This record gives sequence, C-alpha cells and structure tokens, in this order.
Amino acid sequence: MKFFKGISGIIFIFGIYALGAFSGYLLSQNNIIQRYQQPEGADFTIFWEAYNTLKDNYVFPDKINHQDIVYGAIAGMTNALSDPHTSFFTPDDTKRFLENTDGRFEGVGMEVDIRDNQFQVVAPLKGTPADKAGMMAGDKILKIDGVETDGLSVEEAIGMIRGPRGTKVVLTVLRSEWDKSREVEIIRDTIVSPSLEWELLEGNIAHISFYHFHRNTDSNFRDIALDLINSPAKGLILDLRNNSGGYLDVSQNIGGWFLNRGDVFVIEDDGRVMHEFRSKGNGSLSHYPLVVIMNQGSASASEILAGAVRYHNNALIVGETSFGKGSIQKLKKLRDGSSIKITIANWLTPNGYTITKKGLTPDYEVEMTIEDYEAGRDPQLDKAIEVMRGMI
Repeated sequence: MKFFKGISGIIFIFGIYALGAFSGYLLSQNNIIQRYQQPEGADFTIFWEAYNTLKDNYVFPDKINHQDIVYGAIAGMTNALSDPHTSFFTPDDTKRFLENTDGRFEGVGMEVDIRDNQFQVVAPLKGTPADKAGMMAGDKILKIDGVETDGLSVEEAIGMIRGPRGTKVVLTVLRSEWDKSREVEIIRDTIVSPSLEWELLEGNIAHISFYHFHRNTDSNFRDIALDLINSPAKGLILDLRNNSGGYLDVSQNIGGWFLNRGDVFVIEDDGRVMHEFRSKGNGSLSHYPLVVIMNQGSASASEILAGAVRYHNNALIVGETSFGKGSIQKLKKLRDGSSIKITIANWLTPNGYTITKKGLTPDYEVEMTIEDYEAGRDPQLDKAIEVMRGMI
C-alpha cells in the first residue's frame, strides 16, 4: 500500500525479542544476531540491558506495561530518523489512519503536516467543521486544547485534534496576515470526505474538482470522463486546490485518461535506482486543453498529477505554489495489527524536477484571500476560466 525495504529486519528483531520475553521462552541474543545481522556500529544488547534495568528497579513495577515499552522502542526508532512522514502506529492508530484514507472518520476534517518545524494546515476538506470554522491552507497550529504542538509528531497532533462527534477542540492558530494568534473553536463531526465533482461552465468549459484521491476516486472519475466525452466540453479545468493527496496508484489511473499509454507519469528515486511509472491508460481526454488550479493545500499525489499533465499536455497552472511534499510512504503492517508508515522514495516529475519543499510554481499566480472566501469570490477559478478561453 503506497501513499503517496531495509528496516524490517530490525522490526522483526524486536518482535522476536518480545515474543521470547513475554510468552515464556527466550531466544538467545547470539541466535538473534546470527539470524538477523546486526548493523555495524549498533549494539542491540543495550536495549535489553535498559529494559531489564527498568524492570528490576522501577519503583512501581505493577505499572509497567511491557507492550507499551515495545511500542515505545519502535516509535523511538522511527523518531530517530527525524522524518515527520515515517512513524509507528499502534493497532488503534493504524485503524484510524486507514479510516482517514478511506474518507470517513470523526474529527474536524483537515490535513496537517510539519513545515519548517511548525504544524501547518495542508488543506481543510470542503464542507467540514474545519472548513466552516474558516481554517485555511497555511495556517499554523500553535496549540491544541492549550497543549503546545512543538515536539509533537504528526500522528500525535492528529490524535489530539480528532475525537467523537459533537465534542469540541480549541486550536490556537496563527495566520500570516494576523498580528497575533487566535483561538478557533471547532465542534467535531463525522467526516465523509467528498471525492470529486464536476460542472459545465459557460463557454463549454468543464470544471472538475478533485478533493482527495480515495480508493474509489479513479472509478468514480471514469463515469465523469465518459460524461465529458459525450458532453459539449471544449476544455477542462482540473481543480486540485486543498487536495492533500491520497493513493498514488489512484492518481496514476486518473492521469491515464490524459496521458498516452507509455508516457512517464512519475519517477521514483528510492536512493538506489530510479523507477519510471508509466501511464497505462488510453489517453481518451488527452486532446482537451487543460488548466490546473492549485494552492498551498495541493500536496503529494495531486502535485504528481499536476506535474505529469504540465509536462505531457502543456497544462497551465493557475493559483499559488503547491505544498511541496515530494516523498512517498508505504504502510507496512506488523503481526499484531500495528504498523509502520515508511518513506520509501522521493518522486520527481517526468522531466526530473523534484518539488520537495519547493512545490510547483504556477504559470499565473493568483492569491485567494480570506476576504475573497468570505465574500464568495473565487479569483483563482475566474483566472483559470480566462486562461482557458484563450486556449479553446
């Protein structure tokens, strides 16, 4: 499962150690080391020395949860990489994470990430409590219910923001145009994240909004694509604003409607070799002029799609520089239902450009202010329509 091999031996070492320690038999450390080669410069026996010291000397031995210690050790491994996108999930965390990627969960409805060592809103989902409360892409979250976010992992912050429907969370938020931070109160709800929708605008311009790349977004887009082919549409506007990504293969399948079979969709750099992922589609929509709208909330798989159609279809981008998340994660489930989300590669556009921490720069830079939002104006869409009229 990619979202968008190594360390599995280390994971299994701790798994086997735990099995021996907590189910009544011990495998000798020598046998473990022989079976799973110990990396040079690392001494895994220190883990057991520390564990036994803690177990034998802690003042409240009845409060020691051995499984929590194992989970803490694994979390320490991922945290030691200083990669905010590589992290350990307990079984409950894993369940919540998968619920999020499937598009239904309880919370406020926004994607968050770490940028320049600060928690930042990547994108509020349309129609969710976060959206209705006025949260915007780029907002910095300083506190969650009074707890400072400095030092929290992404997953810890998400866990604090989420909660049962009807409960309240208070976020301390700083926006670039504000003089000081403000408190934003949001009532949690059941979030059913929309996938996509489209409309035919005046002048036979189709406006297609992709909100997220869920499991079924590509199959849903197939129906829209067939409608487009049978419609009077002369040009397509792909609206990727606040699309924080999702499943890479879903984005690739959608790209197949615009790229010819065999065109390079994305290049993965796993630190050893370059892998080219090519379009498997039929390019049935490749003849349409394309304009893409992006903002700071456009990230990951949405940036991949935009980069591909810009290169192969000469698509023009309107809006703001995208978020710049150029890494790909894979979720590796462990035997007890816990999991590790691992950064396995960085991606590059078909022409070899990496957007990590840079994003995709628009051809036409147009800002959408909070005043525009509150007044119901959409200068970015207006500009995209203007550009499209010059193309058809």
